[in-house]
Amino acid sequence: MTIVLDRHPTRPDGEGSCQIKLDPTVRIEGAKVFAVYGKGGIGKSTTSSNLSVAFSKLGKRVLQIGCDPKHDSTFTLTKQLVPTVIDVLESVDFHAEELRVEDFVYEGYNGVMCVEAGGPPAGTGCGGYVVGQTVKLLKEHHLLEDTDVVIFDVLGDVVCGGFAAPLQHAERAIVVTANDFDSIFAMNRIVAAIQAKSKNYNVRIGGVVANRSAGTDQIDRFNERVGLDTIAHFPDLDVIRRSRLKKATLFEMEPSPELEAVQHEYLRLAATLWAGTEPRAPAPLKDRDIFDLLGFD
Repeated sequence: MTIVLDRHPTRPDGEGSCQIKLDPTVRIEGAKVFAVYGKGGIGKSTTSSNLSVAFSKLGKRVLQIGCDPKHDSTFTLTKQLVPTVIDVLESVDFHAEELRVEDFVYEGYNGVMCVEAGGPPAGTGCGGYVVGQTVKLLKEHHLLEDTDVVIFDVLGDVVCGGFAAPLQHAERAIVVTANDFDSIFAMNRIVAAIQAKSKNYNVRIGGVVANRSAGTDQIDRFNERVGLDTIAHFPDLDVIRRSRLKKATLFEMEPSPELEAVQHEYLRLAATLWAGTEPRAPAPLKDRDIFDLLGFD
């Protein structure tokens, strides 16, 4: 398998960009497509999986695509680490026509369909290729025709082609962050990358999800400065940690008042995204300006 970097694409991906050249004819049509971004370890997979369930609770047909080589995006939905697209392609020597749907698509909790794109071994290839092949397979098997919502759970590395590839398909990008300096610093870089991609694709930033945070004062300060909105807030609750250990979504955990509040917030977020959020065109800050902006007076 040879992967070629196109340094002079017909449709440039922003100044200085160097991405895997994806097939421009392979598009997701008909479904609402969201891409979930954020710093590594911030809770993107937890957010994506529970948001997928929330959409399914609203009666939507949902497909979640994990885009990280760790392939752990969907394990609370499926109760297992499912084989990745790159794994099953390798098993048939990359003859995609030999694959069946059940080889790479798994049904999770409440009917959410789950796919793990996976990725090449470290240092051997680009995650952008894998995301492109995953969408191509889904289209060839007509799986996207019966889908209302597609959620890409994206790896945290801003410079990777696997980071950028979902933006070719997404309508809205959602950024997950905690109320701390490191998370917001990473969010600023992510916002800049999404803004560069939006020059040539339809994707726009839909809003910020505050996660694992009691308060949102630093997030609010950043949002006000750059032109973003917080569209959901999930506190740092032990039930969220326990749900991951139980390999379960929050909608499967033992009922409690605090859990019901979190479930309601996910349902509200799903309804908000389905209704449509206003596209945002934030102005990301220089790194030095982040240092000056955040912190206590």
